[in-house]
Formats: sequence, C-alpha cells, structure tokens
Amino acid sequence: MGAVSRAETRVRRKKRVRKKVRGTTGKPRLCVFRSSRHIYAQIIDDSTGRTLAGASSLSKELGSKIGKNTGNKEGAAVVGAAVADAALKKEIKKVVFDRNGFLYHGRVKALSEAARKNGLEF
Repeated sequence: MGAVSRAETRVRRKKRVRKKVRGTTGKPRLCVFRSSRHIYAQIIDDSTGRTLAGASSLSKELGSKIGKNTGNKEGAAVVGAAVADAALKKEIKKVVFDRNGFLYHGRVKALSEAARKNGLEF
C-alpha cells in the first residue's frame, strides 16, 4: 500500500458527502471548488443536471472588485456575494451547501459566510 495523496483524500471526502447532499429543483446545491489561485461556485439542480447560477474569481465582472485577491479569503467573499446575488435574481433563496471534499475552513468558509450574508439560506 502506497501513500495516499491529498487529492485522493479530498475525492474520498467528496464521495462521502455527495451520497447525502443532493440538489433538487426547490433546493439546489451550492457547489464550491477551489484551486491554488482561484475559487469557483455554482448552483446546480441535480434532478435536471443544470447549472442555474455561478460565479468565479476568473469572471470579468468580478475582476475589478477582486483585483489580485483571487486566491485569498477576500476574493472568496466577493465570489460568495456574487453567487448569492445571481441566485436571488433567479429567485433561488434556499440551497444545500456542497463543500466538494474541501475542509470547511479558510476560503470555503469565507465564501459560504458571504453567500449567507447576502441572502442565501443553507
């Protein structure tokens, strides 16, 4: 048996969480992905397999707000606020949070708290 990489342990956590977390039409799933430089958030309806809203630190609309803060908590908070605003425009208020195997800490936590602060309920 070899050593297990960080990516493999994240995928194991992701599978374990996704067994229980499902997005429905009434309560879609807010899925977060973070890389070393950027953070992405999508609101997904798993019953139809469609992305209803999304935001990322790469988007041009958020570029002026984020600046060079694409890989830190401030940038994550801007993305969280943006995804919450996009969801509220489509009349989505309640979501289930999918941390995608990442620990609820740092940038993932900052994104979720900003989304809650801007009107999403989860």
